[in-house]
Amino acid sequence: MRPLRLSLTTLATVAALTAVTACAEKSDAGGDGAIRVTATDTSCEVSKKEFPAGHLQLAVENKGSKVTEVYVLFPDDRIVTERENIGAGTKANITAEIKAGDYEIACKPGMKGKGIRQQVKATGGGKTAKRDPKLDAAVAAYRQYTLEQAEETLPKAKVFAEAVKSGDIEAAKKAYADSRIGWERTEPVAESFGDIDPKVDLREDGLEEGQDLEKDWTGWHRLEKALWQDKKITPRDKELADLLISDLTVWQKKVGTAEITPTSMANGAKELLDEVAAGKVTGEEERYSHTDLVDFKANVEGAEKSYTLLKPVASKNDAELTAELDTQFAALNTLLDKYRADKTSYVFTSYDKVGEPERKELSDAVNALAEPLSKLAAAVVK
Repeated sequence: MRPLRLSLTTLATVAALTAVTACAEKSDAGGDGAIRVTATDTSCEVSKKEFPAGHLQLAVENKGSKVTEVYVLFPDDRIVTERENIGAGTKANITAEIKAGDYEIACKPGMKGKGIRQQVKATGGGKTAKRDPKLDAAVAAYRQYTLEQAEETLPKAKVFAEAVKSGDIEAAKKAYADSRIGWERTEPVAESFGDIDPKVDLREDGLEEGQDLEKDWTGWHRLEKALWQDKKITPRDKELADLLISDLTVWQKKVGTAEITPTSMANGAKELLDEVAAGKVTGEEERYSHTDLVDFKANVEGAEKSYTLLKPVASKNDAELTAELDTQFAALNTLLDKYRADKTSYVFTSYDKVGEPERKELSDAVNALAEPLSKLAAAVVK
């Protein structure tokens, strides 16, 4: 779940990540045809409100004082593409494929709320440019991967939910992290639906102003708090276990309808690294269970899956980039293996046992991968 309220530790991590990205993305990035998005704490200005369907280039500049996010949204709030963690005073580029139709571009200062929105329109025949058949194969394979992850997640989540409903705290703890792996691998696809992610993966500090803690906070992390901090299971928690399965069943049914393109796969891989930087490295995601490294590994696996499927085309267009990505994925996986019981298990060191120097080492490895990964979308559409 993307963090909606940032601690000083998170801000430091995000600042490091966006600084690296900003260095790589020049002020004229995106070219003359790019739509320029200027975000501040109170506005979201776009240079064009009508543009041809096809390959969309956004050149974003955050002139505000807060970290921001920029989204391209369908009218029903499904996500076409997004870029999170754009630091104050930095720039970012977004490459996407977009069909003809009406959309909104949203800036979210402080990374929360519905954002400041501009209505835009993509014109044309409703089809994106013809693409390499290898990219169509990559999309088909990734769609199958997301379906498999959803199908594998549901029975694991049911084991977790049944343990909660039976009042077995230790069994629920044991099942908790495993139930989240498939979700974490494919989280950008789940987030694209808009409403499912906050129902199942919201953290307590992600509640919006006016929301009620008891009524509106649902999902895994509410139950995580009950198990590890409260150390008891209430009747409400048992209700939430059933609700979690209901919401995940909706997710499983929707996954096959997700809008997936080569650029959304590439951007999703970058989003997964942002998730790691802003939640897992800081220890904020799994603040009660300290199972952050399980989520961390799953996020990296999901990002690497997208990259591997796109690599045949990306390597042809930018061999230097894919060589760097190969190196950085290998380095990060090797580092993660230091905290793993063995290379086939998902038993990781409890994150509260990982010291600050080791956390910085992990953060540096994430940043080293995130910078070239931010260029993958552009490489697949060259």
